[in-house]
Formats: sequence, C-alpha cells, structure tokens
Amino acid sequence: MYTDTEGIILKHIRAVNGRKMVLLFSKKLGKISAAGSYEKSKSKVALALRPFTHGRYNLFKGRDVYNINSAEVIKAYYGIGEDVEKYMCASFVLELTERLLPENAQSPEMFKLVLDFFDLIELRKKKHMTLLMAYQLKAIQCMGFAPEIGRCVCCGNKEKLEFFDVKEGGMICADCRNNITRHELIYTMDFDIINALCYFLGNNLKSVEHIALDDKILERLKDIVKEYRIYHLSIMELKSEEVLNNYNGG
Repeated sequence: MYTDTEGIILKHIRAVNGRKMVLLFSKKLGKISAAGSYEKSKSKVALALRPFTHGRYNLFKGRDVYNINSAEVIKAYYGIGEDVEKYMCASFVLELTERLLPENAQSPEMFKLVLDFFDLIELRKKKHMTLLMAYQLKAIQCMGFAPEIGRCVCCGNKEKLEFFDVKEGGMICADCRNNITRHELIYTMDFDIINALCYFLGNNLKSVEHIALDDKILERLKDIVKEYRIYHLSIMELKSEEVLNNYNGG
C-alpha cells in the first residue's frame, strides 16, 4: 500500500545498513515508525529526515513498518537549530508531542499546533518559555484533558475561584477548598495566573506571538502544568525538560 502524506519527524530511532528509522508524525496516518535511506546527506530524502522539518513523504506499508520511498522538504526551520534555547524548547515540544500522541491515529489539530509553534519560535527574539508554556496547555487541550478554569470543578460556582486543584482537574472555589482536608497538589491562584491560563486555553497559539509572561508567573505556571501533566497524562520528567531546566537555572 502506497500513500502520500505531510509529516514532521519526531525522533530518530536507529540506523542500520544505511537505513534510518524515524518516528514520523504524519498528517494522514498519525504517529508511525518509518524507515528511510540517508546514505547521501544532501539528498532530498535525507534533508526531509532532519529535525524541525515539515516534509512530504511517499510511504509504502510493509509487513511490520512503513518505508519512505521518497521525501521532500516543504519547510525547514533552520532558525531553530541556530539558537540553543530555541533548539531546546523545540526538542521539548517534539518529545512531549511524541508522548501525547497515540499510535496510528490522526490528530490534525495537534499537527497544526506543532507547525504553528515552529513558525513562532523560529522568529521569536526572547521569552521563549512563554511560548513553550502556551504550547503545553494547548497540546493538553488538544488531547481532551484541558483543566476547568471558568467554574469550580466541585460545585460549579463561578465566584471566589481562588485555588487550582490538580487532582480535581481545575479551579475550585474558596468554599469547596475549606471542605478538602488534603493540602498536596492544591495551588493558591492570583488574578495574573488565572488570566494567563484563560488566555492560553481560550485562544490559538498564534495569538501568543507578542506575549511575554513575568518570570514569577511563568515559574508558578510551570509547576502547576507539570504536576497536572503527570497526574492526568502520566507523563513524568522528559529528558529535554531536564536539559532545559538546567539551562535556565532551575
């Protein structure tokens, strides 16, 4: 079976006898494993197998794996690889996306989200972590696990939303907080943090192009979103996340 599809390389798996195994996020087929030749480093196929490249791939489905018969670059995001922090942020996005996506299932919304992120971060001059935070929340939302922000997840009240409960999956009001005896994974929220969450979840990623969060708000959000991701999606520490945290001093 032959098929043509746009795709994004998520990860290089291994190389054997001149064949490169990659994890491909294809627009038509979802996340798949595929094998392609990379013997000529400047061939069209080799260029399309590089990280941070949006390509078009002709695939043949074998018994156990897809084979890349031909490939060409639609857009190569060279600017990402020329900046250390951009490279690390984009690596985090690919690793997180890989962990979120099921095998062999279309996800056009997520596909567009990754490309929007590449477009934005390649041109962004500073405050890359704001864009990365927005991506994480939008990706979680794409997978159907967005937290409830507009009302209390316990009683539905829209007033006195002062706390975020990771286990319950969103905001809780002061009255419900008083009825919960545990203290772990409950965060006191202020207006700026709630406003940031509402904006990121209520708008597309492109709208974040000129937004830069205060570092204190960003650090608070980072803790909340990480705990939420771990609890609801079982995605623990990512390798790229550890590298990025060390680079940023935390």
